[in-house]
Amino acid sequence: MIRIAYVSTYPPRRCGLATFTEHLRQSIDGVRGPSDGDRVIVLYNESDGDDAYRHNPAYWPLPAQNRTAYAEMAKRVNESDIDVVVLQHEFGIFGGEAGEYILDFIAALEKPLVTTFHTVFAEPPLPYRPIQEKIAAASDAIIVMNRQAIPYLVKAFGLPEGKIVYIPHGAPGPSCESRESLRRRLGFSGRKVMFTFGLLSRGKGIESVLAALPGVIRRVPDTLYVIAGQTHPEVKKREGEAYRDELKALIHRLGLDGHVRMEDRYFSEEELIDYLTACDLYVTPYPGMQQITSGTLAYAVGVGRPVVSTPYEHARDLLRGCEELLLPYGDTARWEERLGQLLADEAALKRWEETVRQIGANTHWPRVGEQHVALFERVCAAKRGEVKAVGFVSH
Repeated sequence: MIRIAYVSTYPPRRCGLATFTEHLRQSIDGVRGPSDGDRVIVLYNESDGDDAYRHNPAYWPLPAQNRTAYAEMAKRVNESDIDVVVLQHEFGIFGGEAGEYILDFIAALEKPLVTTFHTVFAEPPLPYRPIQEKIAAASDAIIVMNRQAIPYLVKAFGLPEGKIVYIPHGAPGPSCESRESLRRRLGFSGRKVMFTFGLLSRGKGIESVLAALPGVIRRVPDTLYVIAGQTHPEVKKREGEAYRDELKALIHRLGLDGHVRMEDRYFSEEELIDYLTACDLYVTPYPGMQQITSGTLAYAVGVGRPVVSTPYEHARDLLRGCEELLLPYGDTARWEERLGQLLADEAALKRWEETVRQIGANTHWPRVGEQHVALFERVCAAKRGEVKAVGFVSH
């Protein structure tokens, strides 16, 4: 059995990467069975401490801002019986400018390295470019969660295409509880519910949906827009709840108090699945078209809910063939028309639900876990010289 060291943030820290890594680990354990030899190299901020990880032998805490700790951790991995290191890469979780400290870990590492890039640029800017280039060169295989990321990496860094593997962002399936029961329990009965979740910040485009909502309500008077999730902790440090207060003021100014529900709390995985299963439409109105990965979109599609979204990178890739569901950011008239039309037409919602469910079936965590395990086995075999080190590519 292959022994894996995951490098990432990890629960109880509340961030998308931590949750992703926990689910990836669970899905891999579900495929090949749990392994006492696996480790999680957990990035943590010294201000928060490592109490949640220190006393569990499965966790090897790594203080993100302590540069010398990175090479020391690589030495610990080298001296262990770990077979493959799986790096979940996001620039912001590592110390140094653009997370450059992770390069010290990689330079000292002697084990096979598989890197998942959670951010990929069409044209990588400074200071990110040289860091990502070095990580890509040192990795035995690279995982991306968007097919468009493959030509971006090939062009930017001259990588062989066979070194890059597309595996979709993992997602749960729908709730086991019936939609009717969920809708009663969540207070959705008699309403047409649009839903957005995630850590609240100005980059989510929520105000653009609010601008379109009065027109939607004129056509579908029982519309309810649910916005779920706490304010992003970094945003809260900078400006408190200023953005949430601005949204509340906009809701009141537009006369939407009876049509918008903001739920300012942490949502468990089970609650999110319940809300997604119960809603009529999932909405991601992001203004940034370069967003290569969206965990919230992956969840909505995995659960099989119809989605209306701006055409950012991940939405264009995951919703191929569903271009009617992609609308320009800030085009209030288009959003009014499409949201109103869908919420008023139950048959259309059902057709889109079936289409999205078929897409989502390929993203469920058990399937994603199988693909990761197969890749890790091939990387380890290549390192031992049993197979060629090329040909990993899976589109």
